[in-house]
Amino acid sequence: MTVPISTQTELVRVAHALADAARPVTLAHFRASGLATANKDSSGFDPVTVADRDAEEAMRAVLADMRPDDAILGEEFGHQTGTSGLTWVLDPIDGTRGYISGTPTWGVLISVADATGPLFGMIDQPYIGERFVGGFGRAEVAGPMGQVKLRCHDPRPLAAATVLTTFPEVGTPQEGAAFAAVASRARLTRYGMDCYGYALLAAGQVDLVIEAGLNPYDIQAPIAVIQAAGGIVTDWQGGPAHDGGRALAAANAEIHAEALAILQEMPLA
Repeated sequence: MTVPISTQTELVRVAHALADAARPVTLAHFRASGLATANKDSSGFDPVTVADRDAEEAMRAVLADMRPDDAILGEEFGHQTGTSGLTWVLDPIDGTRGYISGTPTWGVLISVADATGPLFGMIDQPYIGERFVGGFGRAEVAGPMGQVKLRCHDPRPLAAATVLTTFPEVGTPQEGAAFAAVASRARLTRYGMDCYGYALLAAGQVDLVIEAGLNPYDIQAPIAVIQAAGGIVTDWQGGPAHDGGRALAAANAEIHAEALAILQEMPLA
């Protein structure tokens, strides 16, 4: 879909309004004593809090007012159809495990997509006060250090690279082994970043983020931000990643190719 400049400007304005609506809701409960947590996964632990639900409701209310014809896909309240050809993809708190642990690596993920994938995305970290945006010719972060352009790291070999993922096991045992095959050749591996890892990639701080078991609302905003900053995000076969599953986010084509070759050598059935 070709998006006119005037519409691009409107979509950016709406994205900021969504983040502005979610910020006070998430901060009202962050590091609060007695925050109740429910588990959405009967076979494991997938927490959800009132902050997740209330933040998504706040964003949906903004869209009902500002973009009522657009579709919505949100983590907590699912899909709402639209007629415009555009879909807002919302994760009110990406990294709820971190949120309930008091770490500041969670974030609010907002993107707008057409049938081909995300067009514009935002990674907002309310507690730190950082907002990373990408798309429509923009790639920038605004926060405590001012507003600066985002640019992914220049090429360097995997042996000199920093690799991030959220969970040490990554996904299945096979996926974990594939990640370990890449990480074992890197200079440094760090865990537990949630969406903030993708923001660091766009900011030129790290070289790779490798994850599995993702949903569309986990990855679409990071894709837009990273691509706008000059990076690459694909699945582990080199194809589109915006539907979720396995994601390989890289600072540049060279390190993407090096990591992808290793992942493709591994059995992942």
